[in-house]
Amino acid sequence: MVDRRTVLAGALMLPMAARAEDSWDAIVDPRTDTLGKALEQAAAAGGRPFRILVREGVLIEKLTITVPNVTIVGSGQGTILSFGTYAGLKHPDGNNWGTFRTGTLTIAAPGTTLRNLTIRNSFDYVGAKRDNAGNGAQAVALVIGREADRTLVEHCWLEGYQDTLYVQGRSRIADCRIVGGVDFIFGGAAAWFEGCEIVTRFVPGATEFGFLTAPSTPQDQPFGLVLSQCRLTHERGVPPRSVWLGRPWRAGGNMALTGQSVFLNCWMDAHIRREGWTWMGYKGPGGEQRRLTPQEARLFEYRSRGPGAGPASPTRRMLSVADAAKFTRANVLGDWDGGA
Repeated sequence: MVDRRTVLAGALMLPMAARAEDSWDAIVDPRTDTLGKALEQAAAAGGRPFRILVREGVLIEKLTITVPNVTIVGSGQGTILSFGTYAGLKHPDGNNWGTFRTGTLTIAAPGTTLRNLTIRNSFDYVGAKRDNAGNGAQAVALVIGREADRTLVEHCWLEGYQDTLYVQGRSRIADCRIVGGVDFIFGGAAAWFEGCEIVTRFVPGATEFGFLTAPSTPQDQPFGLVLSQCRLTHERGVPPRSVWLGRPWRAGGNMALTGQSVFLNCWMDAHIRREGWTWMGYKGPGGEQRRLTPQEARLFEYRSRGPGAGPASPTRRMLSVADAAKFTRANVLGDWDGGA
C-alpha cells in the first residue's frame, strides 16, 4: 500500500495544478492527445523551461526526452504512461532491443522533472516465465540516462518486473512507489532516494524473489544509490527471507566499477534475507567467469528496522555513526539542491 503521506502530498498538489492551466505550455488529454506531440513542442522551444500537464488516462507511448528543462506533471496515479518493449524482442534494425533501449520513458537531457504520474513497462513477465520464455525479460519503465543530470522524480509510481528503473544520471527520487523483482533499481548514478516505497512483486512458481538494487558505481565516485527513510515491502505471496537487498553489477566486466548501495534509516519487511547482499557474476579481463562479492563492493546499511533488519555479518555491513553522517542529500547530489 502506498504511504498515506505520499498520496496526500500528491493529492494536495493537483487542484492547484488544475486551476492554473494558463501556466502550462502544453496540456495533454489522453483521450485526444499524445505526450509525444507535447514533447515535440518542448523540443521546438529550444531548451527554455517547458511545462506539460497530463490529465488522467492511459497513454500507450514509448518516448524520449531530448531537450533540457522539461517538466511533466500528471493528475495522480491514474495518469499512466505504458509500453511493453523487452530486451529479447526484435528491433526494426534486426537486433534485439537489449535492456537499455526498452524504457517506456527515457530521459536524455538535463533538468527534467516528473511528478504525479505512473510510468509502467507492461511486458508480460509472469507469462514469459510461465511459458519458459523469460530469456531477455529485462524491461525498463524509466531510464535516466547519463545526459540526464539533475533529474527530479516526485510522487510517481514506477512499475515493472526486471530492471524497472535504470539510473545513470544524477537524480533525486522522492516519495515514489517503485515496483519490481530482479535488479529493479540499477545503474551507476549518484542518486538520492527519500521516502519511497520499494515493493517486491510476486511471481507464481518462482523459487527466489530477486534483488532490490544492482549498483554499477565507478570506484572513483564517492556515492551511488542511496536510499533514505524508505519502506521495503512486498506483494502478497512473496515468502519470508527470499529477497536480497542487492548485488554489485560490474557492467561489461569493467574492473573500475565497484557498486555502491546504501540503505539509511529504512524499514524492512520480513521478505529481506538475513544475509542482506549477494554476489553477481561478470567476465574478467581474460574472459573468465568471476564473482563480485559484497565484501569487495560498497554495500552498507545504517539503522535498519523492521522484521527484515539485521543482523550485521560479513555480507551485511553496517555503517558507523561517523560514516553514516557523510551520506546526506547535499553530499550525494553535490552542487544541485535536488530540486527542492
